[in-house]
Amino acid sequence: MLYCLTSKATDIKMAISRRAFLKASIATAVAATGGLTVFHASTRFDEAGTIIIPHASHWGPFNAIVKDGILIGVQPLKNLDAMPTEMLTEGIISRVYDKTRVKYPMVRQSYLADPKGDTKPHLRGKEPFVRVSWETALALVADAIQTTAQTHGNQALFSSSYGGWSHAGLMRPQVLQGRFFNLIGGQSTTTGDYSGGASQVILPHVIGDMEVYSPQTAWPVIEKHTEVFVLIGCDPWKNNRIEFRVADHQMYPHWKRFADNGMQFISVNPQRTRTDDELDAEWVKIIPNTDTALFLAMAYHAYNQNLHDADYLDRYTVGADKFIEHLLGIQDGTVKSPQWAANITGIPAEKIIEMAELFARKKTQFAAGWSLQRADHGEMTHWAIINFAAMLGKIGKPGEGVGFSWHYGNGGMPQSGATMPVGLSQGKNPISANCPASRISEMLNNPGTTFTRDGIEYTYPDVKLVYNAGNNLLSHQQNTNELIAALNKQVETFICQDPWWCASSRFADIVLPATSTLERDDLSSGGTYSNDKIYAMRQVIQPYGESLDDFEIFRRLSEIFGVEEQFTEGLSYPEILQRAYHASSATLPFDEFWQQGHTRVIAPESANTWVRHGDFYRDPEQFPLHTTSGKIELYCQDIANFAVQDCPPMPTFLAPFEYLGNAKPNQVHVVSPHPYMRVHSQMANADTRKYEDVQGRQYVLINKQDAERRGIRNGHLVEIFNERGRIIAGAKVSDSIMPGVISLEEGAWLQFDSQGRCNSGAINVITSSQACSELSQANSANTCLAFIQRCRDPESDNLAFEPPQILTDERATPISSTNITLAADQAIKQVEQSPGETLFYQRCTLCHSAKDPRQYTKAQWHGITKSMFPRAGLSPAEREAVMSFLEANAKDSPSK
Repeated sequence: MLYCLTSKATDIKMAISRRAFLKASIATAVAATGGLTVFHASTRFDEAGTIIIPHASHWGPFNAIVKDGILIGVQPLKNLDAMPTEMLTEGIISRVYDKTRVKYPMVRQSYLADPKGDTKPHLRGKEPFVRVSWETALALVADAIQTTAQTHGNQALFSSSYGGWSHAGLMRPQVLQGRFFNLIGGQSTTTGDYSGGASQVILPHVIGDMEVYSPQTAWPVIEKHTEVFVLIGCDPWKNNRIEFRVADHQMYPHWKRFADNGMQFISVNPQRTRTDDELDAEWVKIIPNTDTALFLAMAYHAYNQNLHDADYLDRYTVGADKFIEHLLGIQDGTVKSPQWAANITGIPAEKIIEMAELFARKKTQFAAGWSLQRADHGEMTHWAIINFAAMLGKIGKPGEGVGFSWHYGNGGMPQSGATMPVGLSQGKNPISANCPASRISEMLNNPGTTFTRDGIEYTYPDVKLVYNAGNNLLSHQQNTNELIAALNKQVETFICQDPWWCASSRFADIVLPATSTLERDDLSSGGTYSNDKIYAMRQVIQPYGESLDDFEIFRRLSEIFGVEEQFTEGLSYPEILQRAYHASSATLPFDEFWQQGHTRVIAPESANTWVRHGDFYRDPEQFPLHTTSGKIELYCQDIANFAVQDCPPMPTFLAPFEYLGNAKPNQVHVVSPHPYMRVHSQMANADTRKYEDVQGRQYVLINKQDAERRGIRNGHLVEIFNERGRIIAGAKVSDSIMPGVISLEEGAWLQFDSQGRCNSGAINVITSSQACSELSQANSANTCLAFIQRCRDPESDNLAFEPPQILTDERATPISSTNITLAADQAIKQVEQSPGETLFYQRCTLCHSAKDPRQYTKAQWHGITKSMFPRAGLSPAEREAVMSFLEANAKDSPSK
């Protein structure tokens, strides 16, 4: 074997001992090697003690440059990455050795003093932590899990580790956590997500697919056919800087060529974006949360002026008659005219008419961002865009139609159709209790109450323990103060497994230090939709402090609970990675791949002509959509049958619970887009924050008129507040945002001052946790009003990146795990599974926790599995077995 795959990184020749390395100041050691450096792709390294190790990340693939065991820089790989970003070249290396790293297992002082008594949860986030041994930390974790399960049932164990964004590899902590807990009786989990929570529920009913996680028309088709490209709350230049797996930025040259070749870009957005600047887009300002009214008005104008395609509506849609009646105001008395929409959207009626006629006349591609549906009645917006595009007869035609993932995963890249490596699965969760991802505070405050999601009734579990691995719960949950109060009232033990002292670590009872990916081996692939590269994520440096990789943490817990053999399947960690690689479409021998750091999978020529919804357009009878009717549902009878009061059965403008249309004097609308220099809260602690922060805090974009009226100047600190909370941010005064709206990127870390203000600028301190509707139970983060004024009394600099006070455990001997029998007690409850059920939970549940088969209809499962089965690497016979299981247990199965 040319390169030995090992979690000990024995191929790195250490010039200083591990003990000396840990005792020395990392900053001093790095400085002694010449500092952290970005190395040109052509740089050669001949110096003794310098090693090049390939790795990959959300921000791109790279070579790590290691000298004497210390990471001193990165080398971007231009042959793989079309546009390396500062997050790759500077961010990764700056946070690896940062003081925000959790170096040792930690327990909150009051919790350690009395784990089964008064743990003083109200002191979370305020009191010191005590450094303990791994033996003590895991004993406390094991005891808390078993005590909770035996006292309240496994449904009282809750995983807030819903997403897979912790890193780009296969061995993501939430997968390993799900695997471990499912072996000891299960855990309550989240369902849905924050990113596309509303549309992933409504759009399968409307157009047969979630759409928000679907590939887009191949770029050669767009380049050849598209005349007008419409961006609605969509910023691909910013958001495509990162990917769920490994970003390669391959769409960026094509975007530039689109613009250079004369393609017209129009951006409908409250603020001018990076994409607008790069592609010279026309900016059409719109009041936030009113896009539905705009597209209804354009649909009305198209119908009123006979610009609609009646034949298309007849062949490819259902419900056009009811939708047209709605546009004409026959039922509610309100004609959805451009004049009507102008009063709601702030866009002049003449401009609405101009756009409607332009889009009808030209070959137009609509690209809508996910931010639109993170709002009150968020289900309506994407649906309204679909209905307008269908009225014009565009969906499924080359270079035209709708797409909801142009800003994600470098949508537009041709798809290889290949099988990528897959790691360990979560398996089947014996616990069915769940909570919509953005409703965690609601769940904690109302245990045992019922709620509906997508027409199915559920009951909130009575949660007593929260396990949070690789996920910053206190960053992305709306209304942070409400969440903290709910955790302190309801949760007896809060465990956080993370490499950094992020907000969730700071507010936890037990903190388990996980390694960064640079400190362990793994595999990954990319891009999100192209699936044309597989990457080796080789270990670069030794684990920082006493941190352990996530696999090892859960392996040790599995050993304590007596399920280690089931957890590992009798395989070593290197064997698991090699098995994953060999199950993929890669043909390069593993040894060569591991040495080289990557291998390519070529997309077939036919991928260059692929059109989203193209098969449906060519032959809707042979290739129906996976909706109940098989067509685009302009009016959806399934939604009507649900009888959800706040989600009508066709796109309807419903006034949000707060927006500029009902704002108090001096209130502004606060939008919270994804950050430019972070992945949510990841990278908040990196040096790259220097490029954007104002006085060390998250910046807020404010219009010049609004700033002047309030005496705010560029660089001032400002206080943004409402009834939910108060935050301090740094002002950037600009004409790139419309009056009445301010923009504060999400993901800043928390730091509260003595007045309860977040001194770091974390947006969710002021956002609402109200669900966008009872249909999806998704978040409404972009429905937010607040006041803004100059802040003249900051109490300190931003201290979010200062670690907590650390004490030393004075006990003579560690706490040990004893009498852990939970897994054995649960073993008798195991139920025999069919072959298809076994395959589904083994191979199709690699990222989010397993989908409940009853959440989707048979037709919807046929649509979802189109992308699921290739990722899982199932043979034709295996696919048939899984589909039989899903059909027998689907929402519309007779047995259900």
